[in-house]
Amino acid sequence: MQIILLEKVANVGNLGEVVKVKDGYARNFLIPQRMARRATATAIAEFEVKRAELEKAAAAKLAACQAQGEKLNGMTVQVAQKAGVDGRLFGSVTNFDIAEALTKQGFAVEKSQVRLPSGPLKVTGEHGVSVALHTDVVVEVTIAVVGEHA
Repeated sequence: MQIILLEKVANVGNLGEVVKVKDGYARNFLIPQRMARRATATAIAEFEVKRAELEKAAAAKLAACQAQGEKLNGMTVQVAQKAGVDGRLFGSVTNFDIAEALTKQGFAVEKSQVRLPSGPLKVTGEHGVSVALHTDVVVEVTIAVVGEHA
């Protein structure tokens, strides 16, 4: 399916590009998320009229994410979880728990933005985690998992 991108999408293209993607990806994800439109002649004409406005909004969003990323980069967040005496957790620390801890610290982060390279954290200690605030802004955060004994 031919679509026109309304914002930058990782591994697909940049704002304003007309690209071909699989039908299901366009119908089920890109179009409902308002990231793209079908590339018809009228849609392309409407996009050209709104191009400057969309580029300005994308630049403002990128600047806001970069500012938040500078504050967040290198930060250490402490997460408490029940653990045994050997340091293994009863359960795990997931991207939801990390996003919730960052939100309590005053950073608006969604769980889909937290990247856990080796899956959920299952032991106490410090772990490096990346947070993708924007497709161009990825910052590193240290998660200190502290065990609380039951």
